[in-house]
Amino acid sequence: MIYQHNLDPIIFSIGPLAIRWYSLMYIVGFISAFFIIRSLAKKGHIALQDKDVDNLIIISMLGVLLGARLFYVLFYNPSIYLANPVEIFQYWKGGLSFHGGLVGVITGAWLFARKKGIKFLQLTDIMVIPVPLGLGFGRIGNFINGELYGRLTDGTWGVIFPGHEAGSLPRHPSQLYQSLTEGFLLFFILLFLKDRKLKDGTLGCIFLGGYGFFRFCTEFFRKPDEQLGFVIFNLSMGQLFCIAMVLISIIMYILQPKNYSRVYK
Repeated sequence: MIYQHNLDPIIFSIGPLAIRWYSLMYIVGFISAFFIIRSLAKKGHIALQDKDVDNLIIISMLGVLLGARLFYVLFYNPSIYLANPVEIFQYWKGGLSFHGGLVGVITGAWLFARKKGIKFLQLTDIMVIPVPLGLGFGRIGNFINGELYGRLTDGTWGVIFPGHEAGSLPRHPSQLYQSLTEGFLLFFILLFLKDRKLKDGTLGCIFLGGYGFFRFCTEFFRKPDEQLGFVIFNLSMGQLFCIAMVLISIIMYILQPKNYSRVYK
């Protein structure tokens, strides 16, 4: 049955202040990360006090927002922002890149680990566990917004996004495909593996490779960015970054140290 998208992206508004589902999803993602990392720290997965977790989440939030925005500006729509530089700071209009957010949060984690004297790979192994959960919620926010929709489909599960560039034809709900795979499925994979005896950095590699693989596959159902289209070999910009992620994860796994983290219960 074809679904007519008519979801309101605004939960409620008070005067000029509007509370949006998309913003709420980001908040839920960061809150989830806070409690998951704090719980893992209390169980001895990494030597962090509660105040350290607080600081880590704040640094991660800044890294995600700054990295995601700058990456989108530089690689996805540079001409628009060069012509209108003020729009770089207008987050509410959309335009965030996961790959840029990843670079930002990794940079923040490296600085944090160096300051606290913590092994960087052990820190990233903990940090990556809640990330897919946040991504899953974020993609649901994209679906509610009616953005980042999929390519045309004749399947009965197609969604019509009226009032958008999608037109009146049914499209793949690619946001939900991504939410289920690179989001919740990847989260449960990492959750299942977190107590196993693994080399430091293994969970980070699994996250990078897993996200790259799932995102690469679901991008075949997602409409590429209008201003970019297909970059090369009928692949989107996102898919090219995902190929790089998978390759980097393989190289990292091969080169990572041979020591093992203890098994936690």
